[in-house]
Amino acid sequence: MSESIMLEKSKDFAVEIVKLCKEIKEKKRETVMTNQLLRSGTSVGANIHESKYAHGTADFIAKMQIALKECYESEYWLELLFRTEYLSAERYEMIKNLCGSIRRMLVSSINTSKANK
Repeated sequence: MSESIMLEKSKDFAVEIVKLCKEIKEKKRETVMTNQLLRSGTSVGANIHESKYAHGTADFIAKMQIALKECYESEYWLELLFRTEYLSAERYEMIKNLCGSIRRMLVSSINTSKANK
């Protein structure tokens, strides 16, 4: 999967996260979990974007691993928001699936980069 597809998906994910967090903050007055999700969810794409200008393979892998960690963290906050009933099952599944798709691409990209190093 090309990095541009991964980057575009991560931007789409970030947009969904921003919209979701804004909605929950406005309608349900929850800020602790949404602030955490906002940070991790937007960080995924930022690190993928930054990896495009890495100083070599090791730096590229490091940026992608940070993006992967942020992706995992986002999955945690999404599940917590769902389990505490701030997030509907339908919306949770949609965003979780997008996050999972990005996570799988990140793992594949990291593994390929390590194998080619």
